[in-house]
Amino acid sequence: MKDKFIMKKFLFIILIFISAIACAQSLDDKTLTVAFWNLENLFDTIDDPQKNDEEFLPGGAKQWNEERLERKFYNLSRVIRSMNDGNGPDILGVCEVEHKYLLDSLISKHLFDKNYISISPDAPDERGIQTGIIFNSSKFDLLEIYSDTVILDQSINTRLILGVKLRLKHQDTLYVFVNHWPSRRGGEKESEIRRIKAARTLKKRIEHILDNNKYAKIIVMGDFNDEPTNNSILNYLKAKPVICDSVEMIQEISSAEDNSDLFNLSYHSFSIGEGSYKHQDNWNMLDQIIVSRELLIGNKVRYLCNSFQVYKPEFMITKTGKYQGTPFPTYGGNRYLGGYSDHFPVIAKFILE
Repeated sequence: MKDKFIMKKFLFIILIFISAIACAQSLDDKTLTVAFWNLENLFDTIDDPQKNDEEFLPGGAKQWNEERLERKFYNLSRVIRSMNDGNGPDILGVCEVEHKYLLDSLISKHLFDKNYISISPDAPDERGIQTGIIFNSSKFDLLEIYSDTVILDQSINTRLILGVKLRLKHQDTLYVFVNHWPSRRGGEKESEIRRIKAARTLKKRIEHILDNNKYAKIIVMGDFNDEPTNNSILNYLKAKPVICDSVEMIQEISSAEDNSDLFNLSYHSFSIGEGSYKHQDNWNMLDQIIVSRELLIGNKVRYLCNSFQVYKPEFMITKTGKYQGTPFPTYGGNRYLGGYSDHFPVIAKFILE
């Protein structure tokens, strides 16, 4: 009798365990998690004579070496794995990576169980840093890659605007663009024209897609080095502020005449003083996720209202001192700290109907 009771209890526990796994898989199948993260100078340790990478060499100012690179890989993977309730994001846009094989190394060493594939074409940036996309190949098929060059003054090029066309298996098609716009070096106003040129380049690509399919589902993310209400984002990219919590919002979006308008999921967090990067004493929302209209009011794939967040895992936050509350970085100037990045990632979720 006692043995029967133990057996029934054992079977009951197994059934609960199986149900929990099935439930988790079911929820995972019904949502997509999209993230962006500035990785803060993910360089290899090898001198590239075509690029200005001297700072990140064993004999350079940062004394960058294989041990520090391996620590960086571990730290990055720890944050990536913790996203999406420990399942990792389905799509991750990144910037400040020197080569594609660094992303491949990160995946093969620390994210080998995630079915991730990386894309990161060589960029014309003088420092040799580029944008990249990592996606879950068990959920997506890669259909097309776009790499648009932003030409600045005197034919100087900056990081590519990287785009992919992905087909969600048995579902729909997504266009994803990853950006790292020119910095504010030399002053915000003085450098603004460079970010406007980046906005125009991206806008041209998006308009071309929407001209062919006005219902295209487009996700734009990146480190824009401008905030949601700056000229480049608001007036040139035409990414409108949106607070996703009302019937009026849906009516306004539905009635918009310009189908090429975009909508900035980061705006609400920005409006209440949050940010992804702290400069001096001010939080800046430089890292943003922006979507086309169809991802707010369409079907099959739709933004989960108010799911945008600046992602701040507790282990990544500086705990004490002058920089308390900021991301724990890899370097403070040229002093090695052994942290993660000087930017927090940003995340948004989408419902699969």
